[in-house]
Amino acid sequence: MAESVPVCCPACRREHSFTPPTFPCACGAPLTLPVSRGCRPEVLEHRTWDESWVTVACPSCDRRDSWPAPELGCACGAVVRLPVTPPPELDPPELGRPGGSLAPGRAAAPGRPPSPTSAVLRPAFRPVTIRTARDAVTAAAQYLKWLGFVGIRPTQDRAISGVDLRGPGIIAQVDPTTHPTGIRAVECLWLHGMGDSAVSVFFSLAGYGRDARQRADELLLPLFVMDLTGTPQPVNDPADDLIRMGPWSGPPGGDE
Repeated sequence: MAESVPVCCPACRREHSFTPPTFPCACGAPLTLPVSRGCRPEVLEHRTWDESWVTVACPSCDRRDSWPAPELGCACGAVVRLPVTPPPELDPPELGRPGGSLAPGRAAAPGRPPSPTSAVLRPAFRPVTIRTARDAVTAAAQYLKWLGFVGIRPTQDRAISGVDLRGPGIIAQVDPTTHPTGIRAVECLWLHGMGDSAVSVFFSLAGYGRDARQRADELLLPLFVMDLTGTPQPVNDPADDLIRMGPWSGPPGGDE
């Protein structure tokens, strides 16, 4: 459990004990937001999207991701935002993260290495809060559109095909259950992608079993996990490549 830190409300000077939130990094390690003792909180008067997220580096894998900024509600009615220790600057800067980034224009399809291309600017990703299974599918669709895929739409035959989203050259499955996704679901989605000459992408709320992750790595199938804020995080290298490179216009394994 994260160690609590003392926080003084700037509005009424009331003292609080605040426990920084802990989130699961895509590498599997717990990541606690680095709220330090003696930090100077500020009263939140106007909420903006960009200021509601903070970039934090995982101490285990050094992955930099965006997480909800830590906030504290005081009994006086004030909402207090706590600063976190920013990660060290990267040179060159990281590419392809949801907080707004530069990303090259196309990704390698399954079975082919990424091709170097010129970088394009992506706007900040705006997630969809997940409350229902339908919200999870909507959040995944928004994320695929943010990556650069077009024509993303829900499927009508999900019970038959096991595919939740389709678009030109792309299919995706979303597992909103509370159990880790298994190897069979990963293999079935990959087979559908091969049959449709499409990139296959998997989204899961509860993560993946070890065998499912290993099989996805072998098949070069991108895996993402989503929390209830609706922000997908990459789980394996193919997912990182998809974020960094964007959509690829051809079928898997085809010639350029």
